Amino acid sequence: MNVICSTLNAKFIHTNLAIRYLKAYAAPEFPITLKEYTIKDPVLNIVSDLYQAKPDVIGFSCYIWNIEETLKVVNMLKKVDPSILIVLGGPEVTYDTVEWMGKYSDVDFIVIGEGEQTFKQLLHEISGAQDYRNVHGIAYRGNGEVKITPQMNKLDLKELPSPYRFPEDIAELGKRVTYVETSRGCPFSCQFCLSSIEVGVRYFDREKIKADIRYLMDHGAKTIKFVDRTFNISRSYALEMFRFLIDEHLPGTVFQFEITADIMRPEVIEFLNQEAPKGLFRFEIGVQSTNDYTNELVRRKQNFEKLTRTVTMVKEGRKIDQHLDLIAGLPEEDYSSFRKTFNDVFEMRPEELQLGFLKMLRGTGVRLRADEHHYVYMDHSPYEILSNNVLSFDDIVRIKQVEDVLEKYWNDHRMDYTVEYLVNHVFPSPFDFFQEFGSYWDNKGWSRIGHQLEDLFRRLYSFLKERSVENLEIIAGLMKYDYLRNHKYKPRKPWWEASLDKGERSQLYKQIMDNPTMLGDHFNQLQLDEKDLYKHTLLEGLTFDLGEYLTTGHLKRKEGYLLVFFDPSNDQTLTFPF
Repeated sequence: MNVICSTLNAKFIHTNLAIRYLKAYAAPEFPITLKEYTIKDPVLNIVSDLYQAKPDVIGFSCYIWNIEETLKVVNMLKKVDPSILIVLGGPEVTYDTVEWMGKYSDVDFIVIGEGEQTFKQLLHEISGAQDYRNVHGIAYRGNGEVKITPQMNKLDLKELPSPYRFPEDIAELGKRVTYVETSRGCPFSCQFCLSSIEVGVRYFDREKIKADIRYLMDHGAKTIKFVDRTFNISRSYALEMFRFLIDEHLPGTVFQFEITADIMRPEVIEFLNQEAPKGLFRFEIGVQSTNDYTNELVRRKQNFEKLTRTVTMVKEGRKIDQHLDLIAGLPEEDYSSFRKTFNDVFEMRPEELQLGFLKMLRGTGVRLRADEHHYVYMDHSPYEILSNNVLSFDDIVRIKQVEDVLEKYWNDHRMDYTVEYLVNHVFPSPFDFFQEFGSYWDNKGWSRIGHQLEDLFRRLYSFLKERSVENLEIIAGLMKYDYLRNHKYKPRKPWWEASLDKGERSQLYKQIMDNPTMLGDHFNQLQLDEKDLYKHTLLEGLTFDLGEYLTTGHLKRKEGYLLVFFDPSNDQTLTFPF
């Protein structure tokens, strides 16, 4: 029997852990071929590739981001070969199973919930007696109706075989994200999350996990992401794993975790700040909302004071980048409340702030009780909300404008100094800056066209100029500094008109050559000659003392200059305010 396990990933760099567990668990009785695609791949190309493999059974791993495209593939496969048995599994089809089977006659089976043992049992029945009553946790068709069998007890995760020891995966490990699972389940009951449905947390065998991580690193894995919903629920376990990863990591490897920040104890953070190499770890922290009533309604326990303490301590350690998540549209969080949530979290200056919108996932409490808060949401995945009793569709559109420019102007860190000045000195709050600029961006139609780096600077400058903000020349100076410090090479044509003419630049270059110590010892040590100055540096006039501003945060108006050296020997950019 020829069996394929497949999925459509969101991006090429992603890999699917679920189908690898299915393959490992079914072996050696049922050799399984893995085939992964992306949601951007043409449906006909996917169908052609699968059809040419002449499968008897194809299992698809289904999620909100791929279900629509997966169903298109299934429909076309059944048209070209109706004999192929189609099995769906994954979180998207685990709930409302009868509805899925009723709507989509091309689907022969659905595996409900944890799939390793169920899928293997199903393969036994397909290849044998075909009495599907013997398979725990599936939906199938019998006597003209959909039938569902009871699910079995949860698996002992310590007995699961490794999902990584496949030779065909080795060549791709360095190019893609590798996912590692050390536990299943979540101790919390957040009503917008599918993880809240499974009671309790189960752990895999620690030594097997460590052996797998060693194997992955030895074979080139560079980005390893733990999919545990709360990696640090057990302090002793988290410390043991952190210690292991610090001691045995290979250069260039990065580990990502989802952590619950308000339960992380200070001594754990102090340990990481002292022991972890910079850049080895990355934390993803779900804040979602700082509205206590909203958190109570979704059964989310969160101590924002302790969360802030954790994020601040980690940031001060300068070892670990943090990605913080917000969800717009939670129950009873109106536009004004979300503005406060945004400002509360932005105050911590996370390296990345992800602004998402509530998705009414099948099986979750918020979806089951949607009428209580008058939720209107998309009928199809990703089931994103359109409005509720306190948040209008207009409000949603406005917050999406914030999301658009937040990604471009904060999360990409192209203008850190400029944004910092704007949110502290020009606009009432960070949210107000991103909202005003986001609305301006949308009204100009820029959301519908592409952009280059220079466009981002020009568009922000035009917005600030049109708004007639004070101290625009100072903001322009900070924008120039942000633009130049992020370049690895001398730009041919910056986005602004040069502030100095050729004669003024020549005079300043002569002063520098006559007295190189005027720019400090670091510049003097470069020992640049006149040719290097003209070829590899850029000189700009300023209306304030940039050096003092960068050092103290205080603005002093005075004529000043910025010299930027683009070092061709190591792609390094050095800035010298004077």
